[in-house]
Parts: sequence; structure tokens; C-alpha cells
Amino acid sequence: MRIIAGKHRGRVLAGFQGEDIRPTSDRVKESLFQILSPRLQGARVLDLFTGSGALGLEALSRGARYVVFNDVSRESIALAKKNLAALKEEGEIHCRDYADCLMTVSGKFDLIFSDPPYRENYTQKILQIVSERDLLTEGGLVVSESEREETAPAGWIRADLRSYGRTKIAMFQRSRP
Repeated sequence: MRIIAGKHRGRVLAGFQGEDIRPTSDRVKESLFQILSPRLQGARVLDLFTGSGALGLEALSRGARYVVFNDVSRESIALAKKNLAALKEEGEIHCRDYADCLMTVSGKFDLIFSDPPYRENYTQKILQIVSERDLLTEGGLVVSESEREETAPAGWIRADLRSYGRTKIAMFQRSRP
């Protein structure tokens, strides 16, 4: 696992041992961030299921202004902190359930990354809370990674859908009234 581009390009990140954690592959991450590139400069980002912190760190490397890292796993948070320190970057860090994080985090975000364990399906609940709490800036995106082709609930549009083998990346935006 490495940083693909930006000021930390090529830097290797500490990762998890074993097969329980499924980090976003470099190929998927590179494609995703090419799509998101115009949105990153000065962006405020929430990495909701941070794991090693790879998505949030890639965003910082490419010009994001601020990243909130969240994960329910203490091991994930420790690894994200280690990677932040190795890159001499800072971010806001929470060790909470995704719903608790969304209910308590403050401010609006330009991008919210949702990369939960594939066996889980949190997208509809995440979009509901994001709507209720008005957590996205105008034109902001919720980027969801899963094995499923996620559909948009009422009040949302699926702005983009990409498939990379078994990995599906859906990008959701609030629909305009």
C-alpha cells in the first residue's frame, strides 16, 4: 500500500497483517483519485471507515485541506495515527461507530469516503444521516466502496458508478430540488 500521487507520492504506508482487512487496492485508489482530482484542492474530507488511513492520506497528499479519520477499531486508529506521523500530517481522529461519528462530527464535508467491510451494507443509513445532519457542501460527494451496485435513495442521485472486478465505487450527490 502506497501513496499514489501528490506531495507524498510513492511513500509506503504501514498496513494490516492477515486477510481480515481489505484495503482499497492501489489500482482502484488511483482510478478513484483521478476522478476526484478536481475536487481535492482545499477539500474537507471525512474518511468514515479509515482502516490504515490510506484514502484520507491520499486526499491530503493531493491537496485536501483537512481530513477527519474515523474507525470503530482501535487497531485501525493506531495504524492511521502511525501513517499520519510517518507522513508528518495532521488530522482529526475518532474511534467511533460510523453512525455515532456521523451524528457527532461537526462541519460540512466536500467528500465523505465510506469503505466498510464488504459484508456490511451501510450506504442507505449513511446517506440518511448525511441528509438529516446536512453534512455535505453544495456539490459534495459520498463515495461508497462495496461489492454491490448501490442505488440512490430519495433525495440523492448516483452521480457515478465504476466497477473494478468485484469492487464497485458509487458516488452519491444530493439531488437538487
